Amino acid sequence: MKNPYEILGVSTTATAAEIQSAYRKLAKKLHPDLNPGDKAAEEKFKEVAAAYDLLGDAEKRKRFDNGEIDATGAERPPQHFYRDYASADQEHAYANASGFADFMDTDDAFAELLRRSQEARANRRGQDMHYRLAIDFVDSITGATKRLTLPDGSTLDVRIPPGLVDGQTIRLKGKGAPGAGKGGPGDALIEVDVLPDARFTRDGDDISMELPISLSEAVLGGKVRVPTPTGEVTMAVPKGSNTGTTLRLKGKGAPRRGGGHGDEYVKLKVVLPKSPDPELEAFVSNWGRGRDFNPREGRPS
Repeated sequence: MKNPYEILGVSTTATAAEIQSAYRKLAKKLHPDLNPGDKAAEEKFKEVAAAYDLLGDAEKRKRFDNGEIDATGAERPPQHFYRDYASADQEHAYANASGFADFMDTDDAFAELLRRSQEARANRRGQDMHYRLAIDFVDSITGATKRLTLPDGSTLDVRIPPGLVDGQTIRLKGKGAPGAGKGGPGDALIEVDVLPDARFTRDGDDISMELPISLSEAVLGGKVRVPTPTGEVTMAVPKGSNTGTTLRLKGKGAPRRGGGHGDEYVKLKVVLPKSPDPELEAFVSNWGRGRDFNPREGRPS
């Protein structure tokens, strides 16, 4: 496997924040949901995810830098030095736990420290595992349950809380690597990427969108259907509306932490028919007030 630093395009002295930033940039570019059918992008994404799984974990990164594990996270064979072979024919008295037997029967601080150290190693908690999950914008507002496929082929069902923001991390307790002895498993830490939506943008707890309306709806007003994260609703367009007129749908934004919801702001955009309309052209040609109206009056020249 390639060097994880090279895969993420960072130096060996990169900070944790720089490593995370590099990963997020590559993940958003290569994620399979954004590149359907692109096997090359999918394989590259797996490489990037594996590299971040190693370097994004401080303990794993330290062990990799020290040569204790390889780029796949597998243990490297221990390095042997002269002293290892010099004593090969006669094991050192303290080469294993039995060598400390004379200390274990005493009540001094050293014996207690050794006992606790051995217990800690024998009952070590499992490592936390880091993953990423891409979700739709609407699911980030309304909440959802998504299934995450792990590198080993197993799956995790992840509950997306309503109002989640891009980059937020969800912790699934006990879903990480198994522990040793009585040590429990670690947790699964899932960083969520909210995919862009062609209709909506978010600003805090509010969302906004642009809605095309016809000339007739702008002049005469009327009822129009407007998309929201929870489905379409009917909204009244006032008479004399214009491009840039912004209307508010109260409570149709993201959930607020203290209760309630933000709002959805709908910016109107007047759109003329695609093909020329002789009737409309004739009306405008004979519309005297229309010729007299200067929409640029008062603007800086």
